[in-house]
Amino acid sequence: MGTEMVQRLLRAQCDVAVWNRTRSRAEPLAAQGARVVDTMAALGERDLVFITVSSSEDLLAVILGPEGLLAGPGAPKIVVDCSTVSAEASAAARQGLAARGVAFLAAPVSGNPKVARAGRLTLAVSGPLEAFEAVSGYLSLLGAGATYVGEGELSRLVKLCHNLFLGVVAQSLAEVTILAQKGGVSRQVFLEYLNRSVMGSLFTRYKAPALVNADFHPTFTTELLRKDFDLGLAAARRLEVPLPVAAQVQQIVQSLVGLGFGQADFAALLELEARAAGLRLESEHGEVADGLGPEPRGLEQQQTTRVVTGGGRWSTDGAGHEAEVVEGRG
Repeated sequence: MGTEMVQRLLRAQCDVAVWNRTRSRAEPLAAQGARVVDTMAALGERDLVFITVSSSEDLLAVILGPEGLLAGPGAPKIVVDCSTVSAEASAAARQGLAARGVAFLAAPVSGNPKVARAGRLTLAVSGPLEAFEAVSGYLSLLGAGATYVGEGELSRLVKLCHNLFLGVVAQSLAEVTILAQKGGVSRQVFLEYLNRSVMGSLFTRYKAPALVNADFHPTFTTELLRKDFDLGLAAARRLEVPLPVAAQVQQIVQSLVGLGFGQADFAALLELEARAAGLRLESEHGEVADGLGPEPRGLEQQQTTRVVTGGGRWSTDGAGHEAEVVEGRG
C-alpha cells in the first residue's frame, strides 16, 4: 500500500523520502525519484510524515521506539498515520508526538494496493482540524478523497465499522455465489448479473475476478481481516452495541485462518463456503473486468471533504515543503 501512495506523491512532483524496515522493498522507489533513508529517525527532518504499518505494535515502535521517528533530534510538524490500529495505540502515539510538538492525524485508508493504483483510496481522518486543513491537498493526491470525522481517535472507529461491513458483505457474497453455482449457474454469469443490478458495487465488481477464478492471491489477508474484526468487536463491547451478524462472521473468518488460509486473500471465504456446500472449487478461467479501469478524468484534482480556506502552508505540488511516506513492515 505504501508503495502506491509514494508513487502518487512522486507523480505530483512532491519531494519524497522513504524508509522501510526491509530496505530492499523501498529501493525500487529511488528510480522513480524518492530518496531512501537508513533510519526512521532521519525522517524527523521532514515537514510531513505519512506512516502505514500492519499493527498497533508496529505503529508504536516506528514512532516511539528506540529506533523510531522521535529517536533523533528532529521532529516533523505533522504525522499522518494511514494504518488500521486500535484507538488505544493511536492515542498513545498522539500523546508521544504531542510531547515533541507534533500534530497527529489518524487517517486509516480504505482500499488495497490495486484500489490505490486506480486512485480510488478513501481516508477517514481525525485529529486537529487545523492540521487536516493544512495537509488536505496531499491527502487528495492519495486517492478519491478524505473525510474529516472529528477529533481524537474517531477515525479508528469509522475504519473498524468499514471493515466489519467489508467482512459481512464478503461472506454474504460468498454464500449467494455458491448457492447460485450449486444450482447450476456459473459464478461468472451470476456475478455479471449481480454487478449490473442495483446490488452491484465497486467492491463486488473488483472482487469478481478473484471469485470467478478462485484466485486468492492476497490484496488483504484473512489474518488482517481477523485482526480488524477483533478490534471492531472489542469496540462494540466497550460501547455496549450488539453485533450478532459480525460476531458470526468473525468465527467464520477464524475458521478460515484455522484451515491454513491466514495469508490468503479474504476472498477465500468462497472456498470455505464451497466446502460447506459439498463443492470442489475450481477456476472458471473467465475474463472478468474488475470495475476499476482507468482513473476517471480529473480524479486527482478532486478536493477533500474540507479544503484549505486560505493561508494554508502546504501545497499540493510540494513546492517549498516536503512530504514523507513510511511503508509497512517487511
